[in-house]
Amino acid sequence: MTENVPTITVHPDQPGADLGDLYGIFFEDLNHAADGGLYAEMVQNRSFEFCMVDNPEYHALTAWETAQGTPLQPTPLTLRVLSDAPLNPTNQHYLQVDTHEPLTIRNHGYNQGMYFQNGAVYNFSVFARKLYAPVTLTIALTDETGQVLASGETVIAANDWRQYRVSLVSQATTTTGRLQVTISGNAHVSLDMISLFPKDTFKGRANGVRKDLGEKLAALQPKFMRFPGGCLVHDGSLDPRDRDASYRWKNSIGPVEARPARRNSWGYNQTLGLGYFELFQLAEDIGATPLPVLPGGWDPHHQWGAPLAELQPFIDDALDLIEFANGAPDTEWGAQRATMGHPASFNLRYIAIGNEEVGQAFFDRYPQFHAQIKARYPDMKIINSAGPFAAGSEFDRGWTSARKQHSDLVDEHYYCTPNWFLANQHRYDTYDAHGPKAFLGEYASWGNHWRNALAEASYMIGLERNADKVGLACYAPLLSNVDYTNWSPDLIWFNQHQVYGSVNYDVQKLFMNWQGQRNIAHTETNMPAATLLPAASTTGAVRWQGDGADVAYSNMAYTDLLTETTQHLADGTVKEQDRAEVLAKTSGYFRLTFDFVKTGGRPDKGVHLDFGVEDDQHKFSWVLGGWQNQDALISQDDEGGNSCLTQSIWYVEQNLPYHCELTVDGDHITGKINGHVFNDIRIPSGEIPPLYINTTSIAGHVIVKLVNVQADAQTVQVTGLPDGEALVLTQHADPTAQNSFAHPDTVTKAETPLGVVNHTASITVPAYGIVFVVSRGEK
Repeated sequence: MTENVPTITVHPDQPGADLGDLYGIFFEDLNHAADGGLYAEMVQNRSFEFCMVDNPEYHALTAWETAQGTPLQPTPLTLRVLSDAPLNPTNQHYLQVDTHEPLTIRNHGYNQGMYFQNGAVYNFSVFARKLYAPVTLTIALTDETGQVLASGETVIAANDWRQYRVSLVSQATTTTGRLQVTISGNAHVSLDMISLFPKDTFKGRANGVRKDLGEKLAALQPKFMRFPGGCLVHDGSLDPRDRDASYRWKNSIGPVEARPARRNSWGYNQTLGLGYFELFQLAEDIGATPLPVLPGGWDPHHQWGAPLAELQPFIDDALDLIEFANGAPDTEWGAQRATMGHPASFNLRYIAIGNEEVGQAFFDRYPQFHAQIKARYPDMKIINSAGPFAAGSEFDRGWTSARKQHSDLVDEHYYCTPNWFLANQHRYDTYDAHGPKAFLGEYASWGNHWRNALAEASYMIGLERNADKVGLACYAPLLSNVDYTNWSPDLIWFNQHQVYGSVNYDVQKLFMNWQGQRNIAHTETNMPAATLLPAASTTGAVRWQGDGADVAYSNMAYTDLLTETTQHLADGTVKEQDRAEVLAKTSGYFRLTFDFVKTGGRPDKGVHLDFGVEDDQHKFSWVLGGWQNQDALISQDDEGGNSCLTQSIWYVEQNLPYHCELTVDGDHITGKINGHVFNDIRIPSGEIPPLYINTTSIAGHVIVKLVNVQADAQTVQVTGLPDGEALVLTQHADPTAQNSFAHPDTVTKAETPLGVVNHTASITVPAYGIVFVVSRGEK
């Protein structure tokens, strides 16, 4: 071997940590990920249950229109939405039609309309009852102009609620389709649950998911699937009967027509047609272990919860869910599962209590869940929560609870910039391998460009390297309908007829498909020197930034810690989104002291003190109030995104004076309020190695994973491989590249055969590239 050649030596005979179920996916119904997305139902507002509780713009006839395409309006005595004799107690509204002349209504579905394919079969169904004479319904698939693509009839002949079905074959293709229902003349008929499904769903499930989206998920080969959220798990009323209740799994099983619609916390209606049974089934269909998340009896958004003495119904929900998933068909909840068509167990092994919980109230409740679940199901892996931030008092509170209660895993969430991920490559190196494992339940860098995906790839190398401390990880969010985006970036984007994976999807798929079973040792010699990733500068401007509140500040002083000089600054005010610059430039070592009072504005908001401001995309902020007025946090903006560096719970009260002190001592930032330290953090920095490297094995195969985030290609000798056939998987792109409907695959990908001779191969990793070497050994 040539001297001084960068070399990676693999040691297959030195096994490391088992990777287990490391990489999975997280499904949450935001961005219309379920209704109007993964759930294959094509009709929007099929049960006439939309209302202003869901969204201020909703009403009972949302998404319905006349034959001419104008929004449908109720008409006295002819077309009404009633609730006096409903289909069932949980589906209270229905459409009552009393007409002498034939009447036509249409539904446009989601996006710009329904997607009908030439030759494809669509299954229509409706619950209906007639009052007097039989009523004929003519069902048609049309385009936006009303051109009929398929039609059929059914006769409503019974006086009680019954379901009627029609199968339709489209004679053309359109992306702006409508479902049209024409009621015959002299009709008195009640209609509910007007539904249209493509016959060709993923795995052919009758109440299943969109085939293209299901296939996109299956192609990832995830080890687990976390669901159903997310914030919707705990956001809402504690009474499961309320329309705005938090997500309660028992509402989402059983006959679809008997599942109550709910307010989705992302601002739309959630039918629960894609409920817990379907999600368990989907996890099984894509080969993933189910990982449900249940509420812990506390809503941190509204600061309300079940009293400790009345917590048992929430705990029973968790215990009953485990029985529903795993219980024999002769158990109460196992029988429910069997009745729905799945007598075999779903093999549930994980259960999470709470999502992004903050505040002591949740952690007062968690121990009761943990104790009762472990008492009945000692092998169940229970997941605790560490809040929505990567560091701070609430993060520490979650981990303290987990260690005390002996939780199996702790759910960490963070969304940060690519530089944050690069700087925190060694985050998990110092975690305790003998304590609870980390579950990185939500993470992403802010963007769907290749530079984001590449930073995530480098970070995943660190997750693998620490597989003895990190048990599970899933990118989030998973899905977004492009016309209903609540949150971006996302892994998979779609509309009514197209789907593409982001470049981040490409990376996740590569790592999931080639995860490996366990780590194996490797050594590195003669590698080029690492590149310094310095901490961001704090020498920019200082300004006040309104965040929905009115604030008066006074007694403001700037002390330069290097020169030991103090400058007194003018008093002032900021209102809502106003800005007020108070200092043009600071040294990297300074202290700011000031008093402030919130004088008005929104009760759920506060103010930001920005410092180190170069521009709006490059700055630090001391957030005093934050989202829902619950935070004192330090954040950093760069690369078009924001990284929360540390957070503590804190509330700013109106008309109450506060004395604050912000100290920046190089890369060390400390924030005090009324003499108490709320924030204490170091600005991320570190080194970027020439390659991020990990080696794993599975079934005799050796997998060498190499990630290059730099602008120059890197060539290395890899030795210690089995002689024989290997496969080199390569991905690379310009850092700004991103996928789209028009260009769904901008990343250059190659699968190149490689012969390994004398256990050695030369590998070149392109600039901004990823290479996996999969050594298969002798044929």
